[in-house]
Amino acid sequence: MEKRQIVRAQRSGMLQGLAEGSESLGTGDTLPWNLAKHQRVKQGKVGMEGGRVMEPAERAVIRIADERDRVQKKTFTKWVNKHLMKAHRSIDDLYEDLRDGHNLISLLEVLSGEPLPREKGRMRFHKLQNVGIALEYLKHRQVRLVNIRNDDIADGNPKLTLGLIWTIILHFQISDIQVTGQSDDMTAKEKLLLWSQRMVEGYPELRCDNFTSSWRDGRLFNAVIHRHRPVLIDMNKVYRQKNQENLEQAFSIAERELGVTRLLDPEDVDVPHPDEKSIITYVSSLYDALPRVPNVEAGIRANEIEMRWQEYYEMVTLLIQWIRHHITIFEERKFPGTYEEMEVLWRQFLKFKESDLPVRETEKQHSKAVFKSLEGAVQEGHLKVPAGYHPIDVEKEWGKLHVAILERERVLRSEFERLERFQRIILRIQQESNTCEEQIKQSDALLKSDIRLLNAGKPPQNVAVLEHDLDKSDSLIRSLFNDVQTLKDGRHPQAEQMYRRVFRLHEFLVATRTEYSLRFKSGVQQPILQIGAHVSKQSPSKASAAVDGVTLKYIQDLLEWIEENQRRLDAAEWGVDLPTVQTQLGVHRGLHQSIEDFREKIERARADERGINLSTHPLLPHTINSHHSANSHMSTIPHVSLLTRV
Repeated sequence: MEKRQIVRAQRSGMLQGLAEGSESLGTGDTLPWNLAKHQRVKQGKVGMEGGRVMEPAERAVIRIADERDRVQKKTFTKWVNKHLMKAHRSIDDLYEDLRDGHNLISLLEVLSGEPLPREKGRMRFHKLQNVGIALEYLKHRQVRLVNIRNDDIADGNPKLTLGLIWTIILHFQISDIQVTGQSDDMTAKEKLLLWSQRMVEGYPELRCDNFTSSWRDGRLFNAVIHRHRPVLIDMNKVYRQKNQENLEQAFSIAERELGVTRLLDPEDVDVPHPDEKSIITYVSSLYDALPRVPNVEAGIRANEIEMRWQEYYEMVTLLIQWIRHHITIFEERKFPGTYEEMEVLWRQFLKFKESDLPVRETEKQHSKAVFKSLEGAVQEGHLKVPAGYHPIDVEKEWGKLHVAILERERVLRSEFERLERFQRIILRIQQESNTCEEQIKQSDALLKSDIRLLNAGKPPQNVAVLEHDLDKSDSLIRSLFNDVQTLKDGRHPQAEQMYRRVFRLHEFLVATRTEYSLRFKSGVQQPILQIGAHVSKQSPSKASAAVDGVTLKYIQDLLEWIEENQRRLDAAEWGVDLPTVQTQLGVHRGLHQSIEDFREKIERARADERGINLSTHPLLPHTINSHHSANSHMSTIPHVSLLTRV
């Protein structure tokens, strides 16, 4: 019995000393775990000297105190960093990084918006001065600091450092809480508890009785978010999930969607005795981030204000989502490659401007009218508008949309005109290639008609017309190749198809012109046998001389044709890129075929060689062999060389 009385007395002394040393601490702050570790050791030694062993309950209390200190330190560090980042500062260790007073002064400057003086030195004297400046400023703000001195913070005292930060949180974050139905004698903690109860009212199986065990399963956190943003939380899923899953979901969504700093971790809350101060700090952050409904507003009932606010909030949320979605679409610069697809896209854009945009404009004006009815509550501080939800913010987003629309129209119009120009080129290529094909076919028919006249020993009738038509077709095909190159430069998907079409015409023209040149342009307009028949009426010696003269002229014309085309090959361009090289390759392929066809004329000259008097023309065999060699050289080298380039 005597032993128990001693223990009770010691506990009573601990409670009394702590109560005297911290008048501003809330419920749960006057327990043994608020003793510093060195005090616990000292008590332990006294107990040992008196022959008493610390009871398990006392050891459990100390373990809980250590765990709460750890959680508080982590929570308060995150809270301090949330504000210090505005001053481009941060801390890693709450106890160590506040010792010189600089971070403490910066924290108060951010919270108050007022500049404070500070000492720049690094000696202990300067640290004490800076901490003293911070404490004096708090006293000037009517903040009660009980038993917290500048040397306690400069020495990194864990308990007093935590107490100082908690006092700052109470003053700057929790003391301004206002809630419908509050009484004048309610503390800030009680007001926050009442607000939390209002937020979860009506949710089955949910009760908010405190800031410890009631929040352990994470349901209350999710319910508070769901009350304001139902689309973010599936409460049916919340009731089925495990504690840490609910906690992780609430903390993640609040950070991502509401901008609430993640002060807590699931493993810190899902414990038998969650830390009250840490949960209060986080819940008060939710209170700051979420919109609130006033209790009175110029003759409008509170529930009507709540309904109007909910209407405005949902309307603006959908409107901003719609605006940002279309801004993203309009910033896309990947367009279809065909005129038809681009025309569809252009019509969709015009429909958006003429139909969709006016509807959203009307919704925006309606949201402004709804907000105007809530303006009084906002000005009086009863209703807090989240960042980005004021009509001014909506107008800024709307302005961004209009800029995106104007830029989209400019780009679409430019791209549409480009494809429209290409479409006109394609239509021109199709029409003119049809015309050119008919023209070449007509020239080919005239050529064959004249060849039949030659074979019948009659003079040709269409040489002048053929010359004119072939030149006209050649000019037209050159123009078509230029149009095809324009399509290729613009990377039009039909460029290759148009190229093949024009190239086939080009091959047809080359074949026709080659036949024409061999038959008429070189001067060989009559077969040798027909000329022989013409001179057969003359004397044998004169006839033989005449035939030899015609044959030599024929061979000479062949040689001139070879030399002319050899010069063309030597002067031909290879091309500077793949499209032009492909064009040149097409030209050379046509010429190559003409050279192969020309081989028949060489063989005919060889046949005529046997009927010529070699005594009067001893160099004739050498000349014919030279023709044959030159023709063989032309038929291989240019084509192979160009293929190598390609």
